[in-house]
Amino acid sequence: MIRHVSKEFAETRVQVVDYGIRGMHLAYDLLDECEALVLVDAVPNQGEPGTVHVFEADLESLTSTARLDAHAMDPGAVFASLTALGGTPPYTVVIGCEIDSVEEGIGLSDAVGAAVPEAVRAIEIVVTDLLARSTVGKG
Repeated sequence: MIRHVSKEFAETRVQVVDYGIRGMHLAYDLLDECEALVLVDAVPNQGEPGTVHVFEADLESLTSTARLDAHAMDPGAVFASLTALGGTPPYTVVIGCEIDSVEEGIGLSDAVGAAVPEAVRAIEIVVTDLLARSTVGKG
C-alpha cells in the first residue's frame, strides 16, 4: 500500500512506515509523541469485501480492554504496550478494508485489490486534513 501513496507526504512531519507484524516497534516509535497516527489495515468482513472504512479509533475502549502482548499487532495490544512503556496513544484514524478471505495465500483478493485506489485516496484525504489542523511547524 505504501508504494501507492503520493510522495508529497514524505516530508519531515509525516512518516510512512509499514510495520507489518511489528506491533512493539510501533509502540516504541509512538513514544516520540507524534500528533496523530493513521493505521491502514484489514478489518473484518461485514458483508462487502473490499469496502473501505475510515473511522476514528476509540482509544479509551482500546486501552481499557486490551491486554499487553508484545507480539500482537492489533491496535489494542499496541496501545497497551505503549501505555505500559509510559506513553499515551495519539489521536488515531483507522483506514480499513473489509477482508475477502482469511485463507492462506499470496497477494490480495480481487475485491481487496480493486479497493487499493480508494484506500490510497482515503489516506491522502486524512493526512491532508491532519496536516491542515496541525500546529507543528506553523509560525
